[in-house]
Amino acid sequence: MIIESFSEKETREFAKSLGEGAKEGQVYCLIGDLGVGKTVFTQGFAEGLGVEDWVSSPTFTIVQEYRDGRLPFYHFDVYRIGDLEEMYEVGFEDYVYGEGVCLIEWANLIEDILPLDAITVRINKDLDKGFDYRRIEIEGLPE
Repeated sequence: MIIESFSEKETREFAKSLGEGAKEGQVYCLIGDLGVGKTVFTQGFAEGLGVEDWVSSPTFTIVQEYRDGRLPFYHFDVYRIGDLEEMYEVGFEDYVYGEGVCLIEWANLIEDILPLDAITVRINKDLDKGFDYRRIEIEGLPE
């Protein structure tokens, strides 16, 4: 599936719709360069899950937990991971194989330990189509 977004609002609304349909045990792998809107996407996704807390990137804590939505939501940012062992130290498997929904920013950095059924979300810019344009590609989303 490919979505073209021409504004931050469109990106947020699309992510919200994904969050509304998210199911227990799903893992969303968010991939994109710095500044493509991964945090905006994550905020919309969390809103779709019913999370009311402010969602920001957990860059220095690796994972943030949100439990005020319809499912537990675990937001990872693995940009600063130096070794996969760090993921096990934060209880990665408990989150990924638990009862909530995981969204992992920079998931390409830990692809060796991701579940085979993870859903991949790639966000790319194309400045020829406008400053706010984003191409969002989704792979592995169940019907």
